[in-house]
Amino acid sequence: MSKAPQNLFGKRLREARLKASIPQDKLGVLIGIDEMSSSARISRYETGIHAPPFEIAMRLAEALGVPTAYFYCEEEILAELLLVLSKKSPDKLYELKSQLE
Repeated sequence: MSKAPQNLFGKRLREARLKASIPQDKLGVLIGIDEMSSSARISRYETGIHAPPFEIAMRLAEALGVPTAYFYCEEEILAELLLVLSKKSPDKLYELKSQLE
């Protein structure tokens, strides 16, 4: 059994990876990590042993189809909203923003 995430980034990364049904080793390869170390690197990011540089976080987000901000959002409801809003067109986002003002 894998170790539980110790930080917010790791928690969100694991949630997004599992939702996308992508194994750690495949995710690592998708973002350009050497195949031999990809699973270990992703595991270290998920458990909080290492924090990825922001550039790697952006690649992870792109590979998983989530906004990069999702990994760092402290509030659960805001993180969920980020996921929903990231799927909307820019026109729809501007419309929603206008309605909220």
